[in-house]
Amino acid sequence: MSADTELEAQIAAWRGYMLRQRGVSPADADELEDHLRSRIEDLTETGLHADEAFLIAVKRMGGVDELSREFAREHSERLWKQLVMTADPDAPAASERRRDLVVMVVCAALAAVAIKLPALFGLDFTGDADAPALFGMRIEDESGTFYPRNLGLFALPPLALYFAWRRGIGRGTAAAIVLLFALGAVAANAFPLDQESQSFALTAIHLPLALWLVVGVAYAAGEWRSGHRRMDFIRFTGEWFIYLALLILGGGVLTGFTAGVFAAIGVDSETFIVNWLVPCGGMAAIVVAAWLVESKQSVIENMAPVLTRVFTPLFAATLVAALVAIAVTTNAIDVERDMLILFDLLLVVVLGLVLYSISARDPAAKTGVFDWMQLALVLSALLIDVLVLVAVTGRITEWGFTPNKSAALGLNLVLFANLAWTAWLYFSIIKGRKRFSQLDRWQTDYVPVYAAWAWTVVLVFPPLFAFA
Repeated sequence: MSADTELEAQIAAWRGYMLRQRGVSPADADELEDHLRSRIEDLTETGLHADEAFLIAVKRMGGVDELSREFAREHSERLWKQLVMTADPDAPAASERRRDLVVMVVCAALAAVAIKLPALFGLDFTGDADAPALFGMRIEDESGTFYPRNLGLFALPPLALYFAWRRGIGRGTAAAIVLLFALGAVAANAFPLDQESQSFALTAIHLPLALWLVVGVAYAAGEWRSGHRRMDFIRFTGEWFIYLALLILGGGVLTGFTAGVFAAIGVDSETFIVNWLVPCGGMAAIVVAAWLVESKQSVIENMAPVLTRVFTPLFAATLVAALVAIAVTTNAIDVERDMLILFDLLLVVVLGLVLYSISARDPAAKTGVFDWMQLALVLSALLIDVLVLVAVTGRITEWGFTPNKSAALGLNLVLFANLAWTAWLYFSIIKGRKRFSQLDRWQTDYVPVYAAWAWTVVLVFPPLFAFA
């Protein structure tokens, strides 16, 4: 039975069930069926299979929630069997999955090899040129900044290659991606950045972020102007981060066992672990985590949106407690570099929680307690951002501009604009004055602002501050 035939059978079963319920006329059933088909179409456009889209659409049907739940209970065994039954191994879908696995392994291997290529030219991870040079060639990097500056260029191009193959992107998009990665390579290596300079630290932080958004262009198959595709990439980023964290934890356990086993037989494995297992495994894990996200599309619930339900109230309580402590103690926020990074990371995490809750929310659902909690989280983050801006502005007024303070000022202004309008939109949505789709569109339209800021820090700040 084809997928379309199965879907029509499922819709027919659902319609028949609705017609058997008291108070549901044929005209009502027609209207509900149109609504159901519209939801299924929207969900299949996001990449879900028809049977998955049907289950989610039934779950999200507004106005008939109890009937939909009862229908799901009565038909759960048949529907879930249709969803999780694996295809014939000889079917095209199975061969496509095998090809996808092979391409992933190749791209992961490329990332693992890339991190070791500089060693062939005599450069190790500390920046000391102690290894034998290849054919007399040696990378000169006495400052030890090569690997931190170029870290994003080892795994992210293979990851973009994986998405380029998977999405089948056009030549124009591929050329743009290659040019952007080349621009990143020039920015990382053309400027004379000393390890102790602020410009070096800013480049090491912002270049991977800028290149990650280049990966987003490959992920969206060139449709980067589409708000829908940007939201897909935002959702993917959250899922990818979770899988990467799990892989890192598993890799830590593997590393510990490796060291322990070889130590028990009198073999020192530190050189292998430090120079091969950790760097190569870490680079490969970036690609593997993306493959895991892509290959689990048959799972109905995504982890990132679920975790937002857990951490949103916790982060809201933390921010409120911090604001209360600041008010009680009258202590100003410390604007030293480490503290600025900590507060900026906190604001980014809060924004991430908001984004993932948006990506998982049904636009037609009514507002509830969780929306008020989201608004409280955004307002708390906005107040923290204002306090950081005041502190940074005060230090700049007193001591002048530096790369760190200028970057902190710019980033917090970028976050302030987003958080402020997000808070207003959330309040208006809760009050019924605006639609939830407007908040969704605001967040996706704001993504190019992050990209523009990251590239500005990487390309403009070093020469602007004389590579200080």
